[in-house]
Amino acid sequence: MPESITSVSETRAASARIVQLGILAVVAVLVTSAVLLFLNLPDADAFNAAVEEVFVLNDVRNPDATRVLEVMAQTGTSFAKVLASYRAVIFVLMVFATALLVACLVFLVTIVTLNRRIGQIERQGIQVSSLILSREERVVLINNLEFKLTDAAMETLSVLAEARLDDEVLTGAQIEAMVSGKHESDADEAAGATRIKRLRDTLGNQIVSELLVKNIARRGYVLAIDKDVIRMI
Repeated sequence: MPESITSVSETRAASARIVQLGILAVVAVLVTSAVLLFLNLPDADAFNAAVEEVFVLNDVRNPDATRVLEVMAQTGTSFAKVLASYRAVIFVLMVFATALLVACLVFLVTIVTLNRRIGQIERQGIQVSSLILSREERVVLINNLEFKLTDAAMETLSVLAEARLDDEVLTGAQIEAMVSGKHESDADEAAGATRIKRLRDTLGNQIVSELLVKNIARRGYVLAIDKDVIRMI
């Protein structure tokens, strides 16, 4: 158990560092892109400056030409306002893109961390600190979580618990024989497998049931827990 706790703590610390570095990298890339983008945008007053230069360098006395230059100057002013609004829109989009990328990074790391944790659980089995069976009340307490069982499910789980206390692995036929009272030669392997399936269905939680009752290929079924945590009352 301490090794598992240490492993989880190290995994969380490593994930936190990855998230922090990833967020810093994303923000740095987007900030650099935004700076380069804004620096390369045309100057809002460039058009007005060009019109003003035409006025200065040329002695414009024709009223029509003067009117044309005035219209061009007004157009430049409108362009400057539009470009300013574009700058605001680009800034909002860059902020939005930063938020999306950071959120995606956090979700990605979270999914990877959860997948690793689930993989560890699948390899090690469920960490059960206590398993208490009460035949009279048809109740099993797994880590203080109460599960109400049917009579058949309770008998199946009791047989598995007793076998685990004796370090035995039971086949489906052996489980059927011990529950039904038949001789092992008269018991059906499929009937024992059906009892295991019903027990898992009764427990309900798929992760708990699949990892608690493990099927060892070509050997049989066993409770994947330490026998010292089992109590039968």
